[in-house]
Amino acid sequence: MRARLTCLIAAVALLGACSGDGEVSPPGATRTPSSGIVAPTTTTAPPAVAPALDVAVLADDLDHPWDVAQAPDGTLLVDERGGGLTAVLPDGTVQDVAADFGDLFATGETGLMGLVLDPAFQQNRRFYTCQGRQDGGGRSIAVVAWTVDPAWRTATRVADPLLGGIPVNERSGRHGGCRLRFDPTGAMLVGTGDNAVSENPQDLGTLAGKVLRIDAATGAPAAGNPFADRSGVAAYLWTYGHRNVQGLAVRPGGGEVFAAEQGTAVDDEVTLLESGGNGGYRPGPGYDERVPMTDPALPDVLPATWASGDPTIATCGVTFLEGSQWQAYEGLLLIGVLKDRGVLALRVADDGALLEQFRLPELEGRYGRIRTVQQGVDGALYVTTDNGDDADQLLRVTPRP
Repeated sequence: MRARLTCLIAAVALLGACSGDGEVSPPGATRTPSSGIVAPTTTTAPPAVAPALDVAVLADDLDHPWDVAQAPDGTLLVDERGGGLTAVLPDGTVQDVAADFGDLFATGETGLMGLVLDPAFQQNRRFYTCQGRQDGGGRSIAVVAWTVDPAWRTATRVADPLLGGIPVNERSGRHGGCRLRFDPTGAMLVGTGDNAVSENPQDLGTLAGKVLRIDAATGAPAAGNPFADRSGVAAYLWTYGHRNVQGLAVRPGGGEVFAAEQGTAVDDEVTLLESGGNGGYRPGPGYDERVPMTDPALPDVLPATWASGDPTIATCGVTFLEGSQWQAYEGLLLIGVLKDRGVLALRVADDGALLEQFRLPELEGRYGRIRTVQQGVDGALYVTTDNGDDADQLLRVTPRP
């Protein structure tokens, strides 16, 4: 059983150069900001009335925890990229959840990735993972449905896969995606990576480099998908033209869906998605990554809400903060940052316009690489670090009254 800490943490040692999804420029790249949609904006200080934040460590000795979800009873479920599930019970007990990951393909950026609970979890105890898979048919990425017992001891596959055949880079695992969230209609959104293959983002016949929208009960394409009636196009597609979707967040109340993607040397981006929209990524032949993340000449291009410019910071999981307890932070879109090690806060208008940006000082550079930020059902912010070598933590962040 992993150790549990109950004290507040002041700091942890910063680790060295990032790997995998904290990318650097390819050889020979010209490090210039994007020429198109959004000019990089200056990060400012938090508001003068910003609440102070307390940070507590709920679990440690984790290895590349990728996602976190909170059940109605307060239990937290965490997955790790190399395979494995951990439950943190309401009384603070940290325990392993037995599950079969014998067919897991975990290489580079691919492994056990996105995790989300069913909206009806209290009744059906069902949750979903997005994971690399290897079997007699080769390697791919799949969405798998599970149930977990009431004691949080054992998870059992119940739809294996719910959705299969998402392409993967079989050699390196590069750009595997894969974030899961539910939209306001109850459909599941699946953010995928382009596998570092030039044609994939703009190819409507592949599931790579897309945001998919599926019926979580059956795994079929969700009703109302924009390309369902178009010949030669995968009916699962909701948006296309993506490089590597690492974060998805649905704004409470409004229902707008925002995606975070990692760029090369030319712009990490946060984008307001729209049905049928094009993320605008089109690498050159041979996967030439010197191009901007968004090509405004492409059809149906979605303008970025925020872009990093040069240098990139490796944006990852995203979530909205909801609740008056967050005071001046209520309504912010938070983004985990891998390469720059911290949490970026954006205030965005209903139409996706960027109003404000700053970094959360209590998380700036203190815990290493931040993979996921996710608000729990209890209103707290839960954070997973991604430093590797069994040195990762699950954090709980709360505002002081």
